[in-house]
Amino acid sequence: MVKPFDELPGIHRVISGYAGGHIENPTYEDVKTGTSGHVEVVQITFDPVIFPYQKLLNLYWPQIDPTDDDGQFFDRGPSYRTVIFYHNETQKELAEKSKLSLQESGRFKKPIVTEIRPAAPFYEAEEYHQHFYKKNPDKYKQERIESGRDAFIKENW
Repeated sequence: MVKPFDELPGIHRVISGYAGGHIENPTYEDVKTGTSGHVEVVQITFDPVIFPYQKLLNLYWPQIDPTDDDGQFFDRGPSYRTVIFYHNETQKELAEKSKLSLQESGRFKKPIVTEIRPAAPFYEAEEYHQHFYKKNPDKYKQERIESGRDAFIKENW
């Protein structure tokens, strides 16, 4: 989820990490068990004048399968479900409106299950997770193909 947002005008920083769980300072090992309650997330720092929150939402939805409540593509389990964490009421309202709009669009026959939740403590992932697509471009490309993400995006978006 880093690559689509990274290096766009108005995006200052995209960090991989974990949020929404019940333990402090989780490791990847903690999160991938699915028992910590955390989901893998990206924290995006942005300039809302240059890159408004609505634009983040518009870019987010076509990166995921919003109807899958048990993960994303070949990443299965609760730590891979889709969640939008909001930081204020305006973000909450915009996220809820965008979710409703997607549901009403008829693009998907199944319900949109992406959760919209208040921001939770964010824990930065280990260094080897940061900018994986840049550090391991061949592996990143191969995993995207094998996961079915690109095929899903092409078919549905």
